[in-house]
Order: sequence, then C-alpha cells, then structure tokens
Amino acid sequence: MTSLTLDAAEKILDAAQQRARAIGKAVSVAVVDAAGFPVAIRRPDGARPLTPDIARAKAYTAAIMQRPGTMLKKWQESQPVFFSQLSQLPGAAMPIMATEGSVTIKKDGEIIGGLGIAGGTAAEDQQIAEDALKSLGYELEFAAWGVSGGKG
Repeated sequence: MTSLTLDAAEKILDAAQQRARAIGKAVSVAVVDAAGFPVAIRRPDGARPLTPDIARAKAYTAAIMQRPGTMLKKWQESQPVFFSQLSQLPGAAMPIMATEGSVTIKKDGEIIGGLGIAGGTAAEDQQIAEDALKSLGYELEFAAWGVSGGKG
C-alpha cells in the first residue's frame, strides 16, 4: 500500500505554487491523505484568508469520494439533496465540495490522497491542480462509477 508522505505532499505544494505564480495567482493549496486528513496546507502571501479552508474542503472531497471534483459535479447536479446530506453525516470532517480544483491523488492505480486549490477562477484552480500532479507523475484518469473495463 502506497501512502502519501509529508515529503511528497510538500513537492505537490511546491509544484502547485510554482504553476500558480507562473499565471500570476496567489492560491492556497491543501494536500490530504486517502482518509481526508490534512498532510500539508499552504497559503502564500496575497492569498485571500478563506482560501486555505476552501482548498482543504476540495482536497477532502477528492480523497474521500475517490474521484476529482469535476466528475462529482455532474453527480451533484443530478442529486443535490444527496450531496447536501453528505456534509451532515456524523463522520464528515469537512463539507463536500464537488467543484474544479478538487483532484484525487492517484499513484500506481491506488488513491493516496486529495489535492485542493483555491484562489483562482474555477478553470485556473483545476489547471494548477492537474499540472502540478502531472508534473510529478501522478495519474489523472478515473473510470466512471459502474463502468468496468471501459473509459469514464
């Protein structure tokens, strides 16, 4: 079983911050383990005060739901009551945020955590997250639920 180390989390934070600086954005970045617990969170100078909490909720969602926010968004739109209830569950540590900038961290076919980016536009948050993970060799492909052997 692969685990997400602090060293790996810090490399993800560095890669995300580097990409954000390249496009002129001050974004907060959060990395959580597969259970949704924080491993590393960074709010750079200039990032808005609420962005670390938003980034953490995005990372938490990607980890515990085991799919990126962009995949969850369609499900949330079709089942809004279900999703609003998820955040009310006794074991839920954070709100569920099915949105861009919420990306599941996957290595060697195994989900090892979640990455959340907050502070740019939805498209910028998503691009920063994907670019950071891709640059470090993490997988970005996820099958749709209920699909075996196919692309989703």
